[in-house]
Amino acid sequence: MQHRSHTRSSGLNRRSFLTRTTALAAGSLLAPLGTPRAAASGGKLLAYVGTYTSPLKNMLATQVDLPPGNGHGIHLFEVDRATGALTPCGLVEMGTSPSCLAFNTARTRLYSGNETERIGDNEAGSVSAFAVDPADGQLSLLNSVNSGGKGPAHLTVHPGGKFVLVANYFGGTVAVLPIRPDGSLGEPTDVQQDTGPIGPRQAPHAPPGSFAFSGHDQVHAHMIESDPSGRFVLHADLGLDRIYVWKFDAVKGVLTPNEPPFVSLPPGDGPRHFAFHPNGRWFYSIQEEGSTVVLFDYDGEAGRLTTRQTISSLPPGYAGSNFCSEILVSADGRFVYAGNRLHDSIGIFSVGANGELTFVTEEWTRGDYPRSFNFDPTGTFLYACNQRADNIAVFRVDKPSGRLRFTGHYTPVGNPSIIVFREL
Repeated sequence: MQHRSHTRSSGLNRRSFLTRTTALAAGSLLAPLGTPRAAASGGKLLAYVGTYTSPLKNMLATQVDLPPGNGHGIHLFEVDRATGALTPCGLVEMGTSPSCLAFNTARTRLYSGNETERIGDNEAGSVSAFAVDPADGQLSLLNSVNSGGKGPAHLTVHPGGKFVLVANYFGGTVAVLPIRPDGSLGEPTDVQQDTGPIGPRQAPHAPPGSFAFSGHDQVHAHMIESDPSGRFVLHADLGLDRIYVWKFDAVKGVLTPNEPPFVSLPPGDGPRHFAFHPNGRWFYSIQEEGSTVVLFDYDGEAGRLTTRQTISSLPPGYAGSNFCSEILVSADGRFVYAGNRLHDSIGIFSVGANGELTFVTEEWTRGDYPRSFNFDPTGTFLYACNQRADNIAVFRVDKPSGRLRFTGHYTPVGNPSIIVFREL
């Protein structure tokens, strides 16, 4: 893909920026439930990066962002707490595209969703469990199990710590995997299949001239996560333009449809990822093809979502194709960050006293196709995984304004998909 030379919020275009990288390398009304973590006392901080590694022949041709498989598995890095720079310190070689990673609460176990559609002769993806060495953070494989579907694109650990929740993109299933006492995984206690009419190829909220057609060919479960209480589990299906809500039996590991069982987004917009505000009452969904962020009010007692605001993930005036990716809320609840692929930016929004969003600015990710991004544990740095550029770019977060400033640090990683952190 040919890059465009945008003018970004700093007043620099991409070409002029590259000549000034070194100079940039220096360094409550919202009633949140939590606040940003204080800076650590100086212990080591490790980053774990999931990548795409599978050969093309093992992936379905309908995947819009089909990767060439340049990664080698799960890459480990030591984080420089002062500068945000990453230094390689380990590798778990895997040929199954561990594209999503999630820790248990204690961070003693790491789980990877391995985004393949075939394991040997079986049409299935897998989930792997790893023990984390408390001394150096290195990983030891415990076991791998069937993910309950094909191409697991997302997983999380339920707050109760007894189950892993998995969204299988190809074929649209969600599964519950029990965690054994040693942290390894058992076979699914429940698998649910998404069904319904597939949305249209054209997204009503897409920018003018958009050809962002991706997941409206079949059902595609794209993300799954429990609400803060753990009583309900929510998952997004991009192909059906729905966000499902399930009652969760935390003893048996069984999902039961809530009433109503789902909320619908505009047909064709394609809900991809979502994030709760720290107060637990506001819920933000990002739409892959519509390039929108939607604010819902969340009723935690009934597990119900009510739409209140829709806003573009892109700066005013943009035209052409864009695929949204990640969405995060800052730990203090004051800002929302929305990922844009093809535009290759992170949209930054301020959160008003009622949860509604106002566009602040956008920041170029210094790479191609930012699949995801994440904050370090203190919220000082943001790391953008530029999937097609084979790098991770590091930004310093200005907490009062929410703005991002590139540090000048790139880390080469083949097809990075996700980055998560653990303090030693």
